[in-house]
Amino acid sequence: MPENVNNKPEVNIIIISDAAGDTAFNNATAAAAQFPDAQINYRRYPFITDKDKLTKTLEEIEKFPNLVIIYSLIKDEMQLPIIRFAREHKVQTVDILSPSVEALSTVTGMRPTEQSGAQHKLNSKYFDRISAMEFAVMYDDGKDPKGFLEADVVLLGVSRTSKTPLSLFLANKNLKVANLPLVPETHIPKEIYEIDPKKIIGLTNDPSVLNEIRRQRMISYGLNPDTTYSNMDSINAELESAQNLYKKLGCFVINVAHRSIEETAALIMDHLGIED
Repeated sequence: MPENVNNKPEVNIIIISDAAGDTAFNNATAAAAQFPDAQINYRRYPFITDKDKLTKTLEEIEKFPNLVIIYSLIKDEMQLPIIRFAREHKVQTVDILSPSVEALSTVTGMRPTEQSGAQHKLNSKYFDRISAMEFAVMYDDGKDPKGFLEADVVLLGVSRTSKTPLSLFLANKNLKVANLPLVPETHIPKEIYEIDPKKIIGLTNDPSVLNEIRRQRMISYGLNPDTTYSNMDSINAELESAQNLYKKLGCFVINVAHRSIEETAALIMDHLGIED
């Protein structure tokens, strides 16, 4: 296989979808993560809803080498040109949607509606998700203590334990999330002690990992990385203080070191007994 200037095998993954293409893209990135030594390029073609758009897409991608086409197209007549293109150009393809749709059709004895982007309809769940995201923004960083009483989940943690991105990720799962940064010698709102401990998630981190994250944070701001904020003694004191609070509250604790947002969120949802 041809290699790029970095001497890595190069692959051009083409995402073709009749909707936003998130399902196909997530599938592609999950698979590509298994090949860290390859140079993976992604090219997304969303909302390909008619044959003219598809023809133009196939004409454009023809110039790229080492293609893998991952497509999510509900209509058979839209899939056939891709299958022909793949055969003529000896290209690998992955059909994301058809196997699942065919399996459900067989079991239910029903025909699919062939509606593009059906999972993204503006139904009540969609508006609940938007409301949850607005909630997460409103009650980020302990802006208003009353949010703790209304939240489905309350995240506690010292600085740089992924509270805000985790809040938004969980909000996208329709959960109302509030979070509170734990700063030494700062008053803990009384509302924290009034809610069900099961709703509280204590986030912690390894001192060395937190030190590196904070140093890089300061460097990105053009500031001196060696400050009290990144000092190991200060970090250890912060983490110990947070751990003491978690014990007092009797809450669930997660160490986010070396964990992705998705992994941490999955642990939280499992703890709460919530299906994704």
